[in-house]
Amino acid sequence: MTELDPATTNTTYFEGVSPILPVSELAASLDYYVKVLGFKINWNAGAFASVGRGRCTLMLCEGEQGHPGTWVWIGVGDADLLYQEYCAKGAKVRHPPTNYPWAYEMQILDPDGNVLRLGSEQKADQPVGPWLDMNGVLWVQSAPGQWKRAESSKTA
Repeated sequence: MTELDPATTNTTYFEGVSPILPVSELAASLDYYVKVLGFKINWNAGAFASVGRGRCTLMLCEGEQGHPGTWVWIGVGDADLLYQEYCAKGAKVRHPPTNYPWAYEMQILDPDGNVLRLGSEQKADQPVGPWLDMNGVLWVQSAPGQWKRAESSKTA
């Protein structure tokens, strides 16, 4: 499907998305997102800021917006290369890059427990790995489209 030009059509289109992640201390979060995760600060309005990397933009809000532990999926060009970068910088890796039917992705934690799911194209030559859910429980694919709890899977 091609993107419609809003100037020549009578339809509403979506420009993009900027999830708002709650943080307890904006300065500390900005420091982590910039120094460890490689984002840049787009703007900072005191208790609210925007960070970006490539075409990805996230808003960080100290205070009342959002819920701690929010999850966001971000498409990246190469999850393995990004994983190496993040390990070298001391990122909080919740789950290393793993192959799934939808992508090859990892889970990275920010200082407030928000989870960034960063993924690239699925690796056709690798098996599907275990999924780590929000409670720290591993799930394995039992059949295409079906998942079951792994034996002794509680990791967190």
